Amino acid sequence: MEDTEPAPKKARKGGRRVIKDEEDEDESMEDAPSPAAVEDDGVPSPEPYKYKNVSPPRTTKASTKPWRTGAKKTAAAAAAAKKAEPEEQEDEVPSPEPYKYKNVSPPESSKKTAAAAKKAVKKAELEEAVEMAKTMEEEETASSASEVEIDEDEEKPEVAKKARQKVQATLKSADKHAYPDWKAGEPVPYAALCTTFSLVELTTKRLEIMAHCALFLRQVLRLTPDDLLPVVLLMINKLAPDYAGIELGIGESLIMKAIGESTGRSLAVIKQDQKEIGDLGLVAVKSRSTQPTMFKPKPLTVRGVLKGLMGIATTMGNGAQGRKVDGIKKLLSQADANGAKKVDITKDKGGPSEAKYLVRFLEGKLRLGLAEKSVIVSLSQAVVAHEAAQKGVAPSAADFEKGEAILKTVYSELPSYDVIIPAMVEHGIMNLRDHCKLRPGVPLKPMLANPTKAITEVLDRFENKLFTCEYKYDGERAQVHYVAKDTGEELSQSAANASKEVGNGVAAIFSRNSEDLSKKYPDVLAKLSTWVKDDTKSFVLDCESVAWDVEEKKVLPFQQLMTRKKKDVKIEDVKVKVCVFAFDLLYLNGQAIVNKSLRERRELLYKSFNPVEGEFAFATSMNGQELDEIQTFLDESVKASCEGLMVKMLDGEESGYEPSKRSRNWLKIKKDYLSGIGDSLDLVVLGAYYGKGKRTSVYGAFLLACYNPGNDTYETVCNIGTGFSEAVLEELHGQLSKITIDRPKPFYAHSSGGQHQPDVWFEPKYVWEVKTADLTLSPRYKAGMKEGVDPSGEKGISLRFPRFIKIRDDKKPDEATSSRQVADMYRKQESVSKSKGPAVDDDFEY
Repeated sequence: MEDTEPAPKKARKGGRRVIKDEEDEDESMEDAPSPAAVEDDGVPSPEPYKYKNVSPPRTTKASTKPWRTGAKKTAAAAAAAKKAEPEEQEDEVPSPEPYKYKNVSPPESSKKTAAAAKKAVKKAELEEAVEMAKTMEEEETASSASEVEIDEDEEKPEVAKKARQKVQATLKSADKHAYPDWKAGEPVPYAALCTTFSLVELTTKRLEIMAHCALFLRQVLRLTPDDLLPVVLLMINKLAPDYAGIELGIGESLIMKAIGESTGRSLAVIKQDQKEIGDLGLVAVKSRSTQPTMFKPKPLTVRGVLKGLMGIATTMGNGAQGRKVDGIKKLLSQADANGAKKVDITKDKGGPSEAKYLVRFLEGKLRLGLAEKSVIVSLSQAVVAHEAAQKGVAPSAADFEKGEAILKTVYSELPSYDVIIPAMVEHGIMNLRDHCKLRPGVPLKPMLANPTKAITEVLDRFENKLFTCEYKYDGERAQVHYVAKDTGEELSQSAANASKEVGNGVAAIFSRNSEDLSKKYPDVLAKLSTWVKDDTKSFVLDCESVAWDVEEKKVLPFQQLMTRKKKDVKIEDVKVKVCVFAFDLLYLNGQAIVNKSLRERRELLYKSFNPVEGEFAFATSMNGQELDEIQTFLDESVKASCEGLMVKMLDGEESGYEPSKRSRNWLKIKKDYLSGIGDSLDLVVLGAYYGKGKRTSVYGAFLLACYNPGNDTYETVCNIGTGFSEAVLEELHGQLSKITIDRPKPFYAHSSGGQHQPDVWFEPKYVWEVKTADLTLSPRYKAGMKEGVDPSGEKGISLRFPRFIKIRDDKKPDEATSSRQVADMYRKQESVSKSKGPAVDDDFEY
């Protein structure tokens, strides 16, 4: 980032625009675009796209004007172009075909007519693009000194609206003769998707990223709508919904073996390249570029790649690893069929190489800076534009906003593209709510609470409004789904595979990450029928699974719960008993009830279930509104071995359940941070330092990092060496020594100073909960540097006196505390915000 003073808040009007906040998966990516990607005049240079006959996009800066393809506009543009430059040669203007892939078919017209039309359209569009790009550059420059990404949807609606309109402008064309990338009805070429990936990878501008994705999805809808689902799945780096439990199950060593065997290079050479390059995807590109070929392989398609990857993921049994390697080799042998030897990995991050993105998918990280939320927004915009084009009209800004809101809402309640996309293609985005609703078997991302530092902060937030307080149990968030056999309802196929027979129905349990917990808690499912009333036929229950002391009849620490096996647990082997504490009901007897008030949902919860001591109970609650009452209730919760309190809006629209959001309508007060920074942090372990003295046989201290979803990096935030018992250090040494790596990953943002380097580096796998006294700035760490916390741009945020609390087995590395959250905590130290409006962070979490 630039070494400049942050601009005052008012000066950020033309700054970064975010289509609803990108928190937890979508942080700021405000690094300057690659010089190779954008020239001084704001028009993309053709150089980055010289791969496999790929032509550059016609515009940058979110490609801001409609494609003029109507007869009258084309004629007018042709006349203007002819008058302005009658002697212009065709090869002096960039091709209007933005994605010229290896199996592209030309438009169905004569070459002369096509050339003339292209020439006319190119002239008019290029002039418009340059002018609009300059305008956008000037507007965005207004706040370039402050690279703080703010949620302008919440803080400045008029700015957010203007930003949306600029992205939407590219999609308003009702063209019937758009530049085809492949023949209508044919499978989408994987090269087409990879070129879009490359365009995204070469920019850090959120609007450009979404414009590239929306334009490509628009083409998929127009030419091959049947491939929309596999395209979206590959964009978000998933083979299936999280609850399906489908994982590739391959490590770096298998991928390197496959690269070597498919390209004829030794494993030693592959490993050496990996050490030097640091990106296994680029290693695959380099290996493919030197590989001799006897014949041209058949080009990859998106549906073919997804099928091949699914085959790898579902390969089980004896010899599975060998068969997985064969599956990878088959895909790599077809990659870059037209241009494997033309790729220069030193330019433009390897360009749109198929091998690069195949390997990155296999590794589980595309590293494009493309968050799932951005894909959802792009998808909604592409569908709205496509549907309008089919009707021969241009969509309005209101249409785009409505479509986006519908898709976000539907996905938050039914996070399954397998269900949503076919319904959207068949029935239209505006009718999506009628066909896609919350249903048992498809777990939704839970509603989360915002942290507070004082009870007075709670009273300020809920001033003149009724609220309720509940014990905050220290367990594992769980979602219980149940359907009785005589209801006619069914669990989704994936959930049905994981479900258990429960009395007269079937049930399944899911984690906060939508992972199947049914095999972890067979004892809970076995007793479920005893606490479900007879007239409760189907439900989705939000609850906490807590370790329970049967003899003392009290809650046990979270660490006790984590000692339970995670899979294939037999009831007779269970040593740590659990009690389920229910606090919300989301679905009941065939109806989603998330829009009802909390008071109404809680009343239905009490009427639908029977408490069973030591097995099932309702969260202890209190509706007192006074400070003394809340303080007393907090003290009681601590005595009951709970973490603190949850404070929730009780009545009105604001008390509805908000899936996937960290809402200010729910606040949490933990016993151990009332006077601290406001919350503990969940951080990823990146490295370790050898121990001294009593710790010589284990790691003595560790390097931790927060996660920046915007550019998919881990930013160092502290070294930690306190809070560990000798037994814990032994356990951690055993875990971490299995995932050591030779050098830091290219997506680790860390200090380059030798004295600060850890002795050992790790794969980003484990998440720890950490407490700290406060936060400060330090040149040694990189956390939050892109959030504008330091005017000089030289210091990141550091934790003072960090203390290890526990391992968070229920969290993945990309679910760790985000860099924006860390920056937010740092700023709140100076001045506790008393805003009653929505918070900047955690608007829409995935």
